[in-house]
Amino acid sequence: MLSSRIGILGGGQLGLMLLQAAVDWNLDIHVLDPDADAPCKKIAPYFQQGSLQDYQTVYEFGQNLDIITIEIEKVNVDALEALEKEGKLIYPQPSVIRLIQDKRIQKQFYLDNDLPTAPFILTENRADVLGHIAFLPAFHKLGKDGYDGRGVQRLTSEADLDKAFDKPGLLEKAIPFEKELAVIVARNASGEVATFPTVEMVFHPEHNLVEYLFAPAEIAQSTDAKAQEIARKTAEAFQIVGLLAVELFLTKEGEILINEVAPRPHNSGHHTIRANATSQYEQHWRAILNLPLGSTYAYGPSAMVNLLGEDGFQGLAEYEGMETLLATEQVFPFLYWKAITRPFRKMGHITIMDSDINALKEKVDFVKKSIRVISTKS
Repeated sequence: MLSSRIGILGGGQLGLMLLQAAVDWNLDIHVLDPDADAPCKKIAPYFQQGSLQDYQTVYEFGQNLDIITIEIEKVNVDALEALEKEGKLIYPQPSVIRLIQDKRIQKQFYLDNDLPTAPFILTENRADVLGHIAFLPAFHKLGKDGYDGRGVQRLTSEADLDKAFDKPGLLEKAIPFEKELAVIVARNASGEVATFPTVEMVFHPEHNLVEYLFAPAEIAQSTDAKAQEIARKTAEAFQIVGLLAVELFLTKEGEILINEVAPRPHNSGHHTIRANATSQYEQHWRAILNLPLGSTYAYGPSAMVNLLGEDGFQGLAEYEGMETLLATEQVFPFLYWKAITRPFRKMGHITIMDSDINALKEKVDFVKKSIRVISTKS
């Protein structure tokens, strides 16, 4: 399987880190992305510019490949299903991608498989939402195409109803939670399953994307065991081959509920490149190539800070404070080869490690204050 021709649909930062892991094993990687200057462009052995949502483009891209995987869910599943019928190995499977692409179907899947999730109501349009005022406060989520905080609106009262989407979506009850957790699960075609340690995520207060995380999460052992069990059960329910990132809410009552899942490498696992015996990216290759899964052993407490474009700046990216980070012990910046910055664009991440959890938290605060992605002010 190591000699197989492998395709990645998507050439963004996740594809870039998959490529970096693939180099060690001399894997034959082909990348398709709509952006001619995608992060993968500079190091991919084979790079093709083209739409991930156009049937013919995706179908023709897969013709000369043996295995195809994704780094983003927004792809043409019809083309992948046609390639699968012709004998191509598609991981995660097209049926899994199709299910996860629509949050409405995804939520119903949890109910059908006895997986804990917040109460929800399916909605067809904005007018439909008006009939469920008593259900508020809730989050209105687009069924399709929401990503990195886009496609989600918090509706607290009737005054917020003009924010509701006028497309098929769902109202998800706003649950008072103690922490937001995530567990990344790997599963290969032989059915072997491995999980990474549970992490605790802290989201940006305005833009609904991960600002930083700590690993392992500071939770009771029993809570951790429950999170790990739910993540494994979810991966088994999907019968996924590859990685599944399971995002969870820990409620104030100690209950654990599934928020959403992602069938690919995930922001909640970036730190594993330095902090764990096997990174999520190597583990993804192991899973889809049906190789033995690697140890997820953590070397010690770690954190990850997302490096976002500074608000008020757009243009050629400049990294202010990089020298300070490089002079700090066990602080590892990873940049995504994106030439242009804009407010809150993901430009890189920083992994931080320390043997002491309190010292780790101090380093996180130091890192957040020490570096900015700026440019000519717009």
